[in-house]
Amino acid sequence: MISLLNAILVVVLAMNLFALGTSRIVAVIRTVAAQGVLLSFIPLLVHPQHGPSMLLIAVATILLKGFAIPGIMIRALRDAQIKREVEPLIGLLPSIMLGALTTGAALLFADQLPLAPQHTGTLLVPASIATVLVGFILLTTRYKALSQVVGYLVLENGIFIFGMLLVEVMPFVVEMGVLLDLFVGIFVICIIVNHINQAFSSMDTRQLAALQE
Repeated sequence: MISLLNAILVVVLAMNLFALGTSRIVAVIRTVAAQGVLLSFIPLLVHPQHGPSMLLIAVATILLKGFAIPGIMIRALRDAQIKREVEPLIGLLPSIMLGALTTGAALLFADQLPLAPQHTGTLLVPASIATVLVGFILLTTRYKALSQVVGYLVLENGIFIFGMLLVEVMPFVVEMGVLLDLFVGIFVICIIVNHINQAFSSMDTRQLAALQE
């Protein structure tokens, strides 16, 4: 069970690096969607004793992270008629290197934490920290509004992974509430993105500086 969990988390970390290394926004959205589907299996592997509640979280995660949210984002992308993140603040290769460094730092930092015995053999903590940091990198180094939305989604994926450590003390209803908030937030953000594109004929958030005039 632990080996399968760690294998899934390794794939999730690899997807983080891919998201940092590609300029095609639709590819990043689909990668994060696939990442969300993989994350849906983690509750079943970490807490198999909570069968029905974990199954509910898994199904909700697949529907929201794997289909609903990516579908909304791809539709917004098509309406905006853009394909690539052309000029990121940090280049693609340096972004991958920065992501690899943060992943390594997360692995080293997690080894120093006083984890519960059942979590010491897993990559839950380092994967959650690394995914949150990759989300911050996407948020702060990309100029296209949808790329920043993807960064927000990756960041939430990291929080979702870490939340699996707290299921015993935090009811699963909280996790469901977080997923619902995420869905509503992405829905509203994509509406705002469309208005930005209509007002400025661009998805570049640097154009918002014109609002200061």
